Amino acid sequence: MSSPSPSGAIAGPSLHSSPLPAAGQLQVSNGAHFDVVIIGSGAGGGTLARHLAPTGLKVLVLERGDWLPQEPQNWDAEAVFQQNRYVSKDPWLDKHGKTFQPGSHYFVGGATKMYGAAHFRLRQQDFEQLAHFDGTSPAWPLRYADFEPWYQKAEEMYHVHGQRGEDPTEPPCSGPYPHPPVAHEPRMQKLVDDLRSAGLHPFHAPSGVQLDEAHMAFSRCRKCNCCDGFPCLVHAKSDAEVLGLRPALACPNVSLLTRAQVKRLHTDASGRTVCAVELERDGEPLTVSGDVVVVSCGAANSARLLLMSANDRHPRGLANGSDQVGRHYMFHNSKAMVALAHEPNLTVFQKTVSINDWYLGDADFDYPMGNIQMTGKTNGTIMKGYAPLETFLMPGWSMDKIAQHALDFWISSEDLPDPNNRVTVTGSGQIQLSYTPNNLTASARLVSRLEGLLDRLYLRQHLVERQFYIANSMGIAAVGHQAGTCRFGSDPATSVLDLNCKAHELDNLYVVDTSFMPTIGAVNPSLTAIANALRVGTHLVERLRG
Repeated sequence: MSSPSPSGAIAGPSLHSSPLPAAGQLQVSNGAHFDVVIIGSGAGGGTLARHLAPTGLKVLVLERGDWLPQEPQNWDAEAVFQQNRYVSKDPWLDKHGKTFQPGSHYFVGGATKMYGAAHFRLRQQDFEQLAHFDGTSPAWPLRYADFEPWYQKAEEMYHVHGQRGEDPTEPPCSGPYPHPPVAHEPRMQKLVDDLRSAGLHPFHAPSGVQLDEAHMAFSRCRKCNCCDGFPCLVHAKSDAEVLGLRPALACPNVSLLTRAQVKRLHTDASGRTVCAVELERDGEPLTVSGDVVVVSCGAANSARLLLMSANDRHPRGLANGSDQVGRHYMFHNSKAMVALAHEPNLTVFQKTVSINDWYLGDADFDYPMGNIQMTGKTNGTIMKGYAPLETFLMPGWSMDKIAQHALDFWISSEDLPDPNNRVTVTGSGQIQLSYTPNNLTASARLVSRLEGLLDRLYLRQHLVERQFYIANSMGIAAVGHQAGTCRFGSDPATSVLDLNCKAHELDNLYVVDTSFMPTIGAVNPSLTAIANALRVGTHLVERLRG
């Protein structure tokens, strides 16, 4: 808002959406030392930087990417989904040695720049040992109650909209959502009404957007259809750049170095302390150091950095005396599913409905199945981007016609932690991801439940004679929900990190991203990463200021 100038005139609005950092905050000299060096600026690193900023601690954030440009292509479906304009080139290898390009996004804000801002808490049962049809999900070393206060703070920091009491699997919460739920548009409200008539408990999906529906003229978010999978052109999505790094840089003690790819971490002679962070910026080598070094590169890249930092004291990689670094990679059994009906779906902002009635099973299948939520509204260009081979011969206009009648679902089931699903690195530092799917029965049952439900609803309502489905499974290139690889725990023989996410084998090395998660549940991991960053950040303040 504008404010009166000293002369009494009304000042115009600021030219900037956030305070401009001083030039010195975006430059770092070789050999510079900080209280905390954070490697990565996504949900973990960006949140941690903001949490530490008011303490006066000298903080440096290193981001291998640059600022994602605000440009018309941000909201261009062809540029985003078909041309992969914002996918960062970083080819990985699969377990057979075949090269593939993961859907990685290396920008300030990390993967949150492109996420759908769906901020679910893990269920209380996700922290306990849980029997699945194809195996067991182990208990966490901490319980839901240990994370609940941090979940509450995470929802506040990331402007989460929702409604308590609608979801039958909702865990205990210490307070309401900080913002009211995002309103259903007419077709979504009808879907909700139909689901309730069938005995289900659909609920408002928890959405991280800077939205004020009561005062839309003053709302940053416009409820457009370019949220899920797009970068937000107007910075209204609650991502780690907008709500992490930019607020952090308002404090002069925080610095950010972009285009800074960390190559390895060096330890002192004892092997107990990280004494130097070796990086390359615009082709030039640079070294910095910190009293505390925090790795927050995402599950795969955090494991890569630790493995690449092997030395005489840590011959298998930093923090890897237990040979656990890189193991237990998880990313969900997920499907993007389009249900087509005769009735048109004119919804614009579709991500307002979620279903957890089958999250923990039902009367006919006594095992967890997972979560169902809506995706952003599909159009023909997006559909061709998801399934280019299947739709190659179909013209864009025909795909648009199909999309006008689509209900677009995201179906997510838990994949179980398997030590053989792991990240390793080649001699050149390239990631090799060896992954074999598991717990597929639960995923198939969840898809079947949704298909059967929609068929019954639409037949009962006489909307269509039969429902037609298009499902696209997310392969290993879909890395948005990656987790595991540096699990935390009390036993150094079976975990990489202690309960504060400090490496068991080093005194000043922490990992603060989804790497720490022993299991992944069946909901988006972003809020858990944010909550954990706040939890660990408070520990770091006590350590460094105590």
